[in-house]
Amino acid sequence: MQISSFDFAILVLYLAGITLFGARFRRGQTTLRDYFLGGRTAPWWALALSIVATETSTLTIISTPGIAFGGNLGFLQLVLGYLVARVILCVVLIPQYFQGEFYTAYQLLQKRFGARMKSAAAIIFLITRALAEGVRISAIGKVVSVAFGTGERISILLVAALTLFYTFEGGMRAVIWTDVIQFTLYLTGSIAAFFLLLHKIPGGWMEVTQAAAAAGGKLRVFDFTFSLTQSYTFWSGVLGGTFLTMASHGTDQTMVQRLLAARNERDSKTALLASGVIVFVQFALFLVIGVMLFVYAQRNLLPIPGGDPDRIFPYFIVHDMPVGLTGLVLASIFAIAMSNASGSLNSLASSSIMDLGAKHQDAVHPLRHSRRMTLIWGMVLALLGMIRWGPVLVAGLTIASITYGALLGIFLLGTWNRRATENGALVGFVTGLVSLLVIGICTPLAWTWYVLAGTIVTFAVGSLASLGGAGQLHSGESTEASRQV
Repeated sequence: MQISSFDFAILVLYLAGITLFGARFRRGQTTLRDYFLGGRTAPWWALALSIVATETSTLTIISTPGIAFGGNLGFLQLVLGYLVARVILCVVLIPQYFQGEFYTAYQLLQKRFGARMKSAAAIIFLITRALAEGVRISAIGKVVSVAFGTGERISILLVAALTLFYTFEGGMRAVIWTDVIQFTLYLTGSIAAFFLLLHKIPGGWMEVTQAAAAAGGKLRVFDFTFSLTQSYTFWSGVLGGTFLTMASHGTDQTMVQRLLAARNERDSKTALLASGVIVFVQFALFLVIGVMLFVYAQRNLLPIPGGDPDRIFPYFIVHDMPVGLTGLVLASIFAIAMSNASGSLNSLASSSIMDLGAKHQDAVHPLRHSRRMTLIWGMVLALLGMIRWGPVLVAGLTIASITYGALLGIFLLGTWNRRATENGALVGFVTGLVSLLVIGICTPLAWTWYVLAGTIVTFAVGSLASLGGAGQLHSGESTEASRQV
């Protein structure tokens, strides 16, 4: 083991404490509304922090500094799109989510198009979220292998098991309030790392700016080159980031579930907008830490373990931070891994039950069935987390981007084209998915353009395919989504 006994004790105490804290929220659960939406009692600020904690992952904490370490601050161009998307979602989709008693994003599709469209979208979400969360969970193994010098599988199983326990017991309330604690912890640890690096670099911030400039503009943010193959330019960042976030926060059940858990539409919008400001600040912090690590490495010969930039920040934490602070920052990285996994488990279970499962009439058996589904998904995520995925941040975003375009295209089709039909929507959805798979495999198009391309294809094909049935909206089960449970 490469960390001290004191740091190890901090980590163990955190894991035990957060697990017990989350599990205590089981009390008072009587309905699926309690288990999947936390009874809609959470304040907007807690939901905002939960959104950020879910949007942030172990990938973000260890891979974002790695991006800046090897490049510059250009990733912030993508984050600008994250802000634009939130404003659009507050106008376009959030009002629709509060026009019924919805538990999942895809019940809105059922209201508009019918049960087949809801099921198709839910299946794609389940596959995408499971794979993307598998990538996120695998990232914790990189931290543990550096910290303890051991294999990754035991740590992945441990994190998955503890997260599964409190999510299984506490439901959405546990997810939201553990997210708040975990957000506070990882942000505190990251700020501590920033100031420690600043202290360790002779000359402080002035030395950072001078060395970064001499290395080829590592503090540069904007690149106005128009390119379909470069991931981080102003155009691919703002346009790509906008469509990526519209999809992730407007059609992905993991995020939408938090918006639906708000007390009302106004709180939901406030939480989403506030989360955007926080996300921008924290991404800037992670990227600057990456630049500072680059400068520090030039002065102190800081190695890149295995040539993997994702390991540079964990290596600094373990080898260059003082005792106590190392344990805090490691705990913060475990915190965000557990936060992501808990949110994904609850959303995967809710979509499985509400979108694909059988309906239950009493208040006891649905809860039992929901907890059983949470357990099943916990085992699936643990297995997927053991796969080696390569550069984790890009892998996670690429997996999501391939399917997000089709999902967003369908939601926009239902919102903006009142003549669209269920059959037309299904044709557009399948075409969008196939197109993105072909684009991802056969073209050099940067992943930041994937969602925009998929949205355009899905919306256009869905609109054309609906022309034969213009004016015939599907209404067979239009109100069923709002009557469930």
